[in-house]
Amino acid sequence: MTPASAGGAAKITPPPADKGKRKSVTGTRKSIAVGFLLPALVLLGALVVYPIGYSVYRSFFDKAGDSFAGLDNFVEIFTDDTILTAVKNNAIWVVVAPAVSTALGLIFAVLTERIRWGTAFKLLVFMPMAISMLAAGIIFRLVYEQNPERGVANAVAVSVHDTFSESAGFPKARPLPVHPLKAGGGGSFITKEPVQAGEQVLLPLIGVPPAKMPGDAEIAAPAKTAPDKVTGTAWLDFTKGGGGKPNAIDPKELGLKGIKVEAVKDGKVVDSAKAGADGTFTLSAEADGANLRFPASNFREPYNGVDWLGPSLVTPAIIGSYVWMWAGFAMVLIAAGLAGLPRELLEAARVDGANEWQVFRRVTVPLLAPVLAVVLVTLMINVLKIFDLVFIIAPGSSQDDANVLALQLYRSSFGTDADPGIGSAIAVLLLLLVVPVMLFNIRRMRKESRR
Repeated sequence: MTPASAGGAAKITPPPADKGKRKSVTGTRKSIAVGFLLPALVLLGALVVYPIGYSVYRSFFDKAGDSFAGLDNFVEIFTDDTILTAVKNNAIWVVVAPAVSTALGLIFAVLTERIRWGTAFKLLVFMPMAISMLAAGIIFRLVYEQNPERGVANAVAVSVHDTFSESAGFPKARPLPVHPLKAGGGGSFITKEPVQAGEQVLLPLIGVPPAKMPGDAEIAAPAKTAPDKVTGTAWLDFTKGGGGKPNAIDPKELGLKGIKVEAVKDGKVVDSAKAGADGTFTLSAEADGANLRFPASNFREPYNGVDWLGPSLVTPAIIGSYVWMWAGFAMVLIAAGLAGLPRELLEAARVDGANEWQVFRRVTVPLLAPVLAVVLVTLMINVLKIFDLVFIIAPGSSQDDANVLALQLYRSSFGTDADPGIGSAIAVLLLLLVVPVMLFNIRRMRKESRR
């Protein structure tokens, strides 16, 4: 320390710098930092850098790897129909899946702020994230099962359809040649001769499996005749164990409950009725001299739901399963961003007369833009490499229609007719698709750090 100056202040001399030992910002010698990072760098090079470099190199060679193929493998990607379908499906995935997941996450995050049990709801929505892609694929393969008795989606679809549209009860029913019925066109059956009032009409059918018979069907009974009405019985002309007679109501035969009977004159329906539990029906005097007809609506095939995993719907169906898993991820991140918003801005907008929709659209969403960008970019990178759900959910018959680049990479590299050259070219294409998204994310993060 030097003597005091004229003003009385002491001048402090800094200690000499240690020129031989340069340290980093954190005070750690760079050689020590490199030593600690070296194992990670070696692993990074072995597991990331080398495979990328070799894939780029291998993509320019033919199937055997002996001859230089130039850009032929890349041309094959955009000319082969199967691989081109994978490229198109990847484009659909990138546009639809992240946008829908982010939109749902935003809606859930905003709405759950206003309800008392919002935390429980967030837990339920986020819970699918704890399930692996493999398990989720198996779950949704069952959900989309075509059989309504097994597939939840089709069970709901059939229930809704049958609520508004009456389902057929006897899709396989038909008359025998000895029965008094013949084909009436369009899947209907009509009596061979006109019927008369006061006479009992017999309308037997066969071909209804026991499991398809109404559970409350009763033993068929002859209808009571009336002089001014047409009465009859519609029944299943089949006796379990045999022994019955055709065209006759045997003791153990059941009535076709609910089957519709129409009286037709000159091509017009003059009256109609439905059979009771014992198969009996009654028509008014207008049916006198008419032919009785079973309309085709009695025999049409029952609605069996939607072919979710068919060629036209398989990709949207799989995207739906992805949204089910990842909407919770988007919701949690957006909810965290929402918690950090300045509430005074929201209240100021309300004081200025903005309604809740205007506050949401003009204040909340713009303030959440950085968080929404993070979620959207993360999900875009994630869907570019989607593989598990498509591989598990899509059946073999429609896997080509649901194909994506990651799945095609697996099939081209390890399938029965593997071509490592094309597989490497697809890997390089995936890398090129991911790089711009990553650069955008890095640029956005740097811009945020400068604020």
